[in-house]
Amino acid sequence: MAQFHFDPGTYRAMVLAEVPHYEQLQDEVAAATAGLRVTRVLDLGAGTGETSGRVLGVHPDAALVALDESPAMLDAARPRLPPADLRVGRLEDPLPAGPFDLVISALAVHHLDGPGKADLFRRIAAVLPPGGRFVLADVVVPDDPGDAVTPIDGIHDAPSRLPDQLDWLHQAGFDTTVTWQHRDLAVVTADRLPR
Repeated sequence: MAQFHFDPGTYRAMVLAEVPHYEQLQDEVAAATAGLRVTRVLDLGAGTGETSGRVLGVHPDAALVALDESPAMLDAARPRLPPADLRVGRLEDPLPAGPFDLVISALAVHHLDGPGKADLFRRIAAVLPPGGRFVLADVVVPDDPGDAVTPIDGIHDAPSRLPDQLDWLHQAGFDTTVTWQHRDLAVVTADRLPR
């Protein structure tokens, strides 16, 4: 994947303008983690820390490792997530060493092509113990083309159909549930099955 960096100063305004129901998407990610015992969280594509901050609101005692390919985005996240371990890295790179009780990713995985997503899901499964959860919130290719409302540039964006992603998650060893979907956005919980 080619490097592409958002401007942290304008990111929030851009995403609110371009992603319908962005706030609800973030709320749904946090809600999908409720009721879990979480001591260690990995956020993939952490950006400015919006998703991490919401999840830590549910799990305030959890230790956070947050990964993003943009040092500037992580610098913007640092004040919001002062105790976090913020790391520069790409989704294609080896993941930080587990185990993690929870892995989250919002609006990042769609930058990978299909094989890249399937590979990432296998690597996420490897850092989660049985019963650990991956929460994926992202842009998907909807069944109805009229539901494609989030701008996709065709260069850095490569969303996949939701059924394909559920298949790749199952192949990686997850039991999945679509917990929320609106037009071309979806939130999926993927619980790691016993090995």
